[in-house]
Amino acid sequence: MSTMNTVGRPTAPNAVTTKPATLTGGRGLLQNEALIFEGDGWGKTGVDLAEPKTDGSDLGDLVRKDPIGLPGLSEPEAMRHYVRLSQKNHAIDLAIYPLGSCTMKHNPRLNEKMARLPGFSDIHPLQPISTVQGALELMDTLAHWLKTLTGMPAVALSPKAGAHGELCGLMAIRAAHETSGQHEKRRKVLVPTSAHGTNPATAAFVGYTVVEVAQTEDGRVDVADLAAKLGDDVAAIMVTNPNTCGLFERDILEISRLTHAAGAYFYCDGANFNAIVGRVRPGDLGVDAMHINLHKTFSTPHGGGGPGAGPVVLSEALAPFAPAPWVVHDDNGYRLIEREEDEAEQAFGRLCAFQGQMGMYVRALSYMMSHGADGLRQVAEDAVLNANYIKARLSDLMSAAFPDGPCMHEALFDDAWLKGTDITTLDFAKAMIDEGFHPMTMYFPLVVHGAMLIEPTETESKAELDRFIHAMRLLAEAAKAGDVDRFKGAPFHAPLRRLDETRAARSPVLRWTAPAGSNQAA
Repeated sequence: MSTMNTVGRPTAPNAVTTKPATLTGGRGLLQNEALIFEGDGWGKTGVDLAEPKTDGSDLGDLVRKDPIGLPGLSEPEAMRHYVRLSQKNHAIDLAIYPLGSCTMKHNPRLNEKMARLPGFSDIHPLQPISTVQGALELMDTLAHWLKTLTGMPAVALSPKAGAHGELCGLMAIRAAHETSGQHEKRRKVLVPTSAHGTNPATAAFVGYTVVEVAQTEDGRVDVADLAAKLGDDVAAIMVTNPNTCGLFERDILEISRLTHAAGAYFYCDGANFNAIVGRVRPGDLGVDAMHINLHKTFSTPHGGGGPGAGPVVLSEALAPFAPAPWVVHDDNGYRLIEREEDEAEQAFGRLCAFQGQMGMYVRALSYMMSHGADGLRQVAEDAVLNANYIKARLSDLMSAAFPDGPCMHEALFDDAWLKGTDITTLDFAKAMIDEGFHPMTMYFPLVVHGAMLIEPTETESKAELDRFIHAMRLLAEAAKAGDVDRFKGAPFHAPLRRLDETRAARSPVLRWTAPAGSNQAA
């Protein structure tokens, strides 16, 4: 009789279960691939170029005198190199990407198709305004829906990322205090202990002193501590809601009231807007400024496809200080308001040379229009449902950091359940790689010891969630059963084994050096 292996396929009764190491470093369909510099081909080129018509004499001493230092690859060699490298990376198109706080959701191909339309992909920021009316209309439409979804009267589209958006919001707050003559007195920004790490960093970058606000035992802002630290020397507070523990700040209205009563502004980190989009409008909560990560809520890629985008919505009090440029529509069509014009006289300046990242605007608006109002509401509902499903299915084996009540978009576990096993959060995460899953976010937020932060997003089906949960349960059972070697030596099946991460961080090797005596070195 045949037996069944772990994926349900029959194996021969006498099949060898111990896998011998391969002789080449490749494993099955996974090819062993060296650095591009370590290959052959230094004396050839993969393309034929015509002889230049000039000799470069007009370049003076800028003419290159030595070989360029790059190998020559044919088209098949170049294609195979990058395909082989791609097989060594985890990707959202391969399996669930459970990084907490990162919102690694599927990027619909419809969005990519729209972003590649010539009218959007081939334009230049210095084109005459009359030739980019469609692009400006798209920006204006995106701005309209961002304001509608957040309940805010103004938006700055140009920030390139979440942290850039934080910078935008705090610079608007600083400009408001400078206008009122209070900047020299208001030099503090209050930040909860569970905030994203960029929050205090951004506040310090703008020149503020950061004061930490305590957290309650149930993972939320300690309102009493906040009230005690608010005063006429505070410029703003920075609160993430839902917060990094995956919890909604139930006292958010009181937090807003206390902040405004003290003459400060309320900055909300909108990184987790995906959990409440279509359900809650931050403007109704008293928020004065909030950045929106388009890659987290509106499915634009994480880095791939160009720079990111982190638009910032602003309250009526901060709207006059929004950075230029922005789009307006009048009888003559669409145009950009620049800082030189009277309409932007209170703008604190510019955040980037041009108007931001058009490709991300197209993708985000495509996502909004394909979902509609009801679809965006369902995005939030499904994201929260998926996270609570994971929390419910794993809580009997793993210890939830905040077990009472539901979570929002992510499920947070601590390492209390690993006590006595000699296995750490890092060990567990490395073993997940062997099972074909990217690890969850580890050791963050810092307020939870040995944190394991899992965010499934709304794009995962129940079947994929069950597949992930099954692997997590098997690993948890193995850890509790004392199978320490499985974890301490992991990953065994990845292209590379475990690195000395401390040494790699402190002494990174950032440049390849050719071995002495090799053709490359010559």
